[in-house]
Amino acid sequence: MSIERFEHDHGEIHAGIHELRKLIATGIERNAAPITQLLLAMSASIKLHLAVEDRVVYPAFMASTQPAMQALGRSYQEEMGGIAQRYMEFARRWNLANRVAAQPDAFRAEANDVFKALFLRTRREEAELYPAYAKL
Repeated sequence: MSIERFEHDHGEIHAGIHELRKLIATGIERNAAPITQLLLAMSASIKLHLAVEDRVVYPAFMASTQPAMQALGRSYQEEMGGIAQRYMEFARRWNLANRVAAQPDAFRAEANDVFKALFLRTRREEAELYPAYAKL
């Protein structure tokens, strides 16, 4: 499978993060419904992306005869498990507009943490993991 698919997914994730930041900046309470709708859409995209990585990318690394490639894949997979769990917990906690509107500061703080981790991870994948995957 080509890395372009994964990079496209990352572009959609980054676009969602950008849109979420715009909604937050213009008022969490006022935009609580669109925020939760966006989170729902992003969650579906993220889950699908993770599932494809689990079925395609990580097994390719594990099948490598090079221990360094196996270790790289294993490291990324283990790290992503923690990030994914954090994101899914965040998405479940903030899946209702009234929760978001009732606790805007808590939502903002957690959103900043979760999406920063997700953004940094996607950038690392593009710089290291996917180029290595393309060589397998």
